[in-house]
Amino acid sequence: MRSERKPLAIYHEHPDWFRPLFAELDRRKISYARIDLKAHLYDPAEKTSPYSLLFNRMSPSAYLRGGIQGMFFTLSYLAHLERLHVPVVNGLAAFTMETSKARQLTLLQSLNLAYPRARVINHASQAVAAADGLRFPVVVKANIGGSGAGIVRFDLIEDLARAAAENRLDFGVDHTALVQEFVPARGGHITRVELLGGKFLYAIKVFTTGDSFNLCPADICQRSDGVELARSACALDAPKTGLKVEAYTPPDEVIEACERIMHESEIDIGGIEYMIDDRDGKLVYYDINALSNFVADAVNVIGFDPFAKLVDFLEQRASIGWLPPKPKKSELRSNDAETWDAAL
Repeated sequence: MRSERKPLAIYHEHPDWFRPLFAELDRRKISYARIDLKAHLYDPAEKTSPYSLLFNRMSPSAYLRGGIQGMFFTLSYLAHLERLHVPVVNGLAAFTMETSKARQLTLLQSLNLAYPRARVINHASQAVAAADGLRFPVVVKANIGGSGAGIVRFDLIEDLARAAAENRLDFGVDHTALVQEFVPARGGHITRVELLGGKFLYAIKVFTTGDSFNLCPADICQRSDGVELARSACALDAPKTGLKVEAYTPPDEVIEACERIMHESEIDIGGIEYMIDDRDGKLVYYDINALSNFVADAVNVIGFDPFAKLVDFLEQRASIGWLPPKPKKSELRSNDAETWDAAL
């Protein structure tokens, strides 16, 4: 039966991040195709797709690896697949959320979830005005970034003004940026929650060095007790990070909030990062990711292989076929709690 089914499509551009996924697909003898989004084409007139399901693994940081042409192309391609009713994991709505930090903040605001205070700008001349009323230090981050790209910290407003005047602010590929409060993480760590099918999968604490904004889970090379991890991805970069990691189970209300975020953003698989603000002890959510690389050497950190569960999910979605998106909470009646619970 499996040999008669159209193959899965893995749509990606990074050479290393998804090797464990390919290995699990190969182990199960599942037919799949790798699509390199750096050089791809499609016919808007086609009425069917050669794939039973497409798994969208496009990364916002692709422009750092010569893949900028794939980013906006992906928006059009996902819309095309949506028209054909091709099942897509992390489809158009999810990718739109992934590629806009500004939209992520709007979502968090709509859900009444706390985040580091920020203003959105599209020109360097607005940077100083945007920082008015924010607590310093602040960071300027590109709206489309990924892997901490282009984030710069400013301790004084004079430093921000000088950088703006000298045209040294990075506005990224869509020329939009956030001016946002820099949050010191209590305990020297952030927490990343991974979700699959909109449900909690696992969480990890990532102990930061304070020197980098790149917290890619696959780059982390040590557990918090000093045990070295076997890394199956990002191998060239991993020794440089100095990050440590440990498994963690967040409070129930945090898990519920993360599942609400995933549902509202229509992200099938992804990660949400939060921290405790050391200035006032408040929990703040600061990143929504539709690209989940999973922690390195997961069995040694969290006790199971998340790629096995991921392939289970892909097989199930491919067999079910296309599903219309579930209603968002904002689209339900305020007293329709049972419908909301069923939607999750």
